[in-house]
Amino acid sequence: MFKKSDKKLAEQALKGSSKAWVALVKRYEQRVFHYGLRMLPNADDALDLVQETFASVFRSLHNWNQQHAFSGWLMTIAHRRCVEYYRRRKEEDGWDIEQHDQADESLQASPDESADFEQQQQRIIRALQRLPMEQRAVVEAKFFRQLTTREIAEQQGESENTVKSRLYAGLDKLKVYLEDVYEQAIVK
Repeated sequence: MFKKSDKKLAEQALKGSSKAWVALVKRYEQRVFHYGLRMLPNADDALDLVQETFASVFRSLHNWNQQHAFSGWLMTIAHRRCVEYYRRRKEEDGWDIEQHDQADESLQASPDESADFEQQQQRIIRALQRLPMEQRAVVEAKFFRQLTTREIAEQQGESENTVKSRLYAGLDKLKVYLEDVYEQAIVK
């Protein structure tokens, strides 16, 4: 059986088909959730991101330019919700993104699972969370969503040179963070 295209599902959802809307949400909710896990401090915030993103998509579905991929448009909205999250946090309690270094306890490695893989994954997530939002967003888009620097620049409304600069600066910081983490792990 053939899967309906995003365009067809969006058209049906705009005409009031809840079945089409649910199909769109199910198709992309895990992608948005995993993006949230990489970009936000904990799983609860990632779940909130999923809700906020799809609420925004639902309200503005009629504005989607169908010449562009639905998934790119959706992830742009998810990225903007992440930026809003950090702006709210900073305004509410003076939270400093640069100094944030907390990983959600629910993301810690389970003893029953592959400990080495899980620990490495957690180190990477914690290191990513230490990056400034702009660098984190570029690194995430490049390596987790495999976007080109041009695609990232288009989604973020930045020049390609700005994106490259943020990417390389972020990678340099990640290298330092991860080297420190691995050195500490070896010492223990």
